[in-house]
Amino acid sequence: MAINPKLLNEGERVVVTTRTHVKALFAPIAVLLVVVFLTAYLGGVVQHEVSDDTVVKVLWVVLVLVAAVALVLWVVKPFVRWFFTSYTFTDRRFIQRSGFIAKEGRTIPLNRISGVDFEMGLVDRVFRCGTLVVSDASEMGRVELSDVPQVEKVQMQVAEELHRLTAADTRSDDGT
Repeated sequence: MAINPKLLNEGERVVVTTRTHVKALFAPIAVLLVVVFLTAYLGGVVQHEVSDDTVVKVLWVVLVLVAAVALVLWVVKPFVRWFFTSYTFTDRRFIQRSGFIAKEGRTIPLNRISGVDFEMGLVDRVFRCGTLVVSDASEMGRVELSDVPQVEKVQMQVAEELHRLTAADTRSDDGT
């Protein structure tokens, strides 16, 4: 997911942009399958066991409403959160943006970032993702970006950009 060019300053270049790994959607997909199965199964039971057509219709409406609420809360909401969240490193700053209607963002200038590390568990290794830990000099101290795809590659790209920035600052320092 590319960041909107309107969010970039003049001359600013994107180093890497990503969103959370698709594995974050595995639980919502499982919920989707369970809700659809249970709705169909319970609908069949209602159809087979209840003889009054009015009661069958009311039970179907209740069943569909409960399924719809469950789908919105545990499938649609996580998908929208996943789809509309991005992490971007430019040659000047780190940008985290999320939200569809109500937007939220965080920006850390690259020169305030003191380190970029990654952590990978066993499951993360299988899916080739992990947690990227951005340490900065602020009061909050660190930002953890969970389930970043190809986290090692992203960490290397950001570390290289930090090194380039540090080397440029050292060259421009005249010692006064």
